[in-house]
Amino acid sequence: MNGLILRGAAHLVTMDATRRVLQNADLVIRDGVVADIGPENAGGLPVVDVSGCVVTPGLVNTHHHLYQTLTRAVPAGQNALLFGWLQALYPIWAKFTPEHFFTSAQVGMAELALSGCTLTSDHLYLYPNGARLDDTIHAAAETGLRFQPTRGAMSIGVSAGGLPPDDLVETEAAVLDDCVRVIDAFHDPSPGSMCRVGVAPCSPFSVSRELMRDAALLARDKGVMMHTHLAENEEDIAYSLAQFGCRPGQYAEELGWVGPDVWHAHCVRLDPEEIALFARTGTGVAHCPCSNCRLGSGIAPVRAMRDAGVPVGLGVDGSASNDAGNLVAEARQAMLLQRVARGADAMSPGEALEIATRGGADILGRPECGRLEVGSRADIAVWDVSGIESAGSWDPAALLLAGPVTVRDLFVEGREVVRDGQLKTLDLGALVRRQNSMARNLQEAL
Repeated sequence: MNGLILRGAAHLVTMDATRRVLQNADLVIRDGVVADIGPENAGGLPVVDVSGCVVTPGLVNTHHHLYQTLTRAVPAGQNALLFGWLQALYPIWAKFTPEHFFTSAQVGMAELALSGCTLTSDHLYLYPNGARLDDTIHAAAETGLRFQPTRGAMSIGVSAGGLPPDDLVETEAAVLDDCVRVIDAFHDPSPGSMCRVGVAPCSPFSVSRELMRDAALLARDKGVMMHTHLAENEEDIAYSLAQFGCRPGQYAEELGWVGPDVWHAHCVRLDPEEIALFARTGTGVAHCPCSNCRLGSGIAPVRAMRDAGVPVGLGVDGSASNDAGNLVAEARQAMLLQRVARGADAMSPGEALEIATRGGADILGRPECGRLEVGSRADIAVWDVSGIESAGSWDPAALLLAGPVTVRDLFVEGREVVRDGQLKTLDLGALVRRQNSMARNLQEAL
């Protein structure tokens, strides 16, 4: 039996059903699962000293475009709204090869791991030059994070009234065939699975009504989850009204894109009727506050969503629109934006951390993750609060007010991924050098 014990946590933030925060607690891991919590004499198990630390569930990232770590701070898109930003970056992404996708996925996941993330989704919706979803799945397997990739797609190019260039779209038959292939090859529905595949047409402005409908039918036939972008900004709303004669929420409902097996990214511009629809149907939302700020999309009505009962998780979105993939920093931004919009009592640091852990796990269909209780998966973040960031803090458990943005230790399925602030599964220095070389070569090619 494999296991270890985390001994003496100053604060153990469980995110269990009653959201307990325990002091001076031990946590016992056996065979990738939390076996016990509390003062414990687990004889024979290796001990990790976490005294003076805050221990939380691993954070959960519900929306990312990992390939975009290769296109951070691209000058042409630095001051553009969503549609203009996409149009500036499409020609660069069209030059990506399988190696670009593999390397950028590892960089993105390494960055997430160092920020406390143990489970991440990814939305890959373009496949130039022979790239496949397999490239990111293989990359993820080496990082050690739990992964939920989604097979995205774009099928309506600019000549047919869509936004993407024609050379980046696929035929819809090919998209559906490849969805079946990757689900059959990689999807593992078992508890504790390290890889679950979803179906994710990119957005209402880049795929047809028919593909949205057929993708939903396929996903439900295969028993996998569904993901797309929705109601991201005013341009998005205007496109929906002009092209479909309805708002995005109504469009999603008509095509079968609501329910507990669906989560939508952004949802910045949902109106009260759409919020009620999502609450009634259990449809999830991936809130991406930093990207929404960067692109000027607005502040998502997360307080109203949560009050109505909409399941909400957190996403860093792509690094071309966020410029970073730090999930604990994203959680702080989520808290601050709701306070800017609704007042200082609109969201507590504890609630924002809940959204980043338990909330994200729930909308990804992973109730065994995102909390620390007996029987949950041993996905654990250890935060050293003895440094300058927390000096003088009266409440070390309030990580989002005065805490570090890099973990000391990270465990996924009880396995060590980060130790003493260093990634253990990859050679990070070599990976960064390879990524930077790729970025320079792309610049030169343009």
